[in-house]
Formats: sequence, C-alpha cells, structure tokens
Amino acid sequence: MSGVSANWRRGHPWAAVYDFFVERESLSRPVGKLLFGTDTQLLYDEMRAVVEVPDGGAVLDIPCGGGVALRALSPDRDVRYVAADIAPAMLERTEQVARERGLDQVETRIADAEDMPFDDAEFDLAMSFAGLHCFPHPDVATSEVARVLKPGGRFVGSVFLVDGSIRYRPMVVMGRVAGVMGPSGGMADLRRWFADAGFADAQIERSGAIAYFDALR
Repeated sequence: MSGVSANWRRGHPWAAVYDFFVERESLSRPVGKLLFGTDTQLLYDEMRAVVEVPDGGAVLDIPCGGGVALRALSPDRDVRYVAADIAPAMLERTEQVARERGLDQVETRIADAEDMPFDDAEFDLAMSFAGLHCFPHPDVATSEVARVLKPGGRFVGSVFLVDGSIRYRPMVVMGRVAGVMGPSGGMADLRRWFADAGFADAQIERSGAIAYFDALR
C-alpha cells in the first residue's frame, strides 16, 4: 500500500475538517471560494445524481469520507447505496450519519479505490468527491470505477487539479507534505483518465482549482 493510501487508512484529521465544512453550506461556499476559488454549489449539484438512479439500482460512493453525499439520499429510495472507504474511521462516521438520517439502505465497505472488492458492472452510479487527487494512481482508480459500473452508468465527482493558477500551488505543496495528496494531474490528464478507462461524453466544469465531472460508461 502506498504512503498516501496508508495515511488515509490510518485516518487523517483533514478528512474531518473537509467534512465539517462540506456539511455546512453556509461555511463551505465562502471557504471554497477563498481557498480554492471554487463554487461549492457545483459539488452539491453533483450529489443529486443519486436522485436519478432508478428504483432497484445501485450506487457506489468512494471514498465516502464521513458520509457527506448521503444528504442527497432519502429514506424512501429503493436503491442499494454502498459507501466505501479505505479508512475504518470514515466508515464509522458514515454509519452514524446513515442512522441519524434513517437511511437503512446504506451499507459500508472497506475498499481501496485502486483494487475494489466489487464485481464487474455492479453499479448504476459511482461518485467520488474530492477523491481522485488523494489516490496514488488516479488513472488506475478511474479504470476500476469503469469496471464496476454497468454499461451506461455514470461517474460523477470532483477533483483538485494541479495545473491551475499559481495561487493554488501552496495547497498542493501542503497536501503532499501532509501525505494526503497524490500526484493528481491537470485537465488534460483528467480527460485522458476518462478516455483510457472507456468513459464517453465526459462533461467537466472547472471552477477555480476544482473540476466537477459527469462521465458516462
């Protein structure tokens, strides 16, 4: 297991900080604009992809972190929702959020995004918010997501790109020094990851240092 993956598995305080702000829209929007030049409303809009999954469908949320994307799932939805993460502490927090929201359809799984314990074509939707830039090999993770998605399935999420304005360079340096940010890439790399994994019609919107994407398998 790579150093960055091991750091996340052990649990890192940055995950709790991220969840704290994302769970509070009134805080996340000004902080997101200040630190990353991004409009976090785009993040919440992406989460609503869950609403479009048909009854009986399956959703994969990896890395689920503290379960922030559960805000888009309602208790009456007839879907299988798999919240996966490499960190046991994050799964415990997700389980707590699911209980508080009455989301009985949520199951949690320990999973490495680069080698997932799921079958081919198992999910209708995969979500990865602030995930790809944390993986040591984001291209491998993208291919794994493609593998577990059904034909016509969607992959939505967000990623910190490293080819943006110089004002964001300190965030990259700090993330790598802290051992929680992998190599990530720029816009061209993101498009290449999608193309190599077999995703078609990848819609990407860049907002500051963050890219929000929606790609079809």
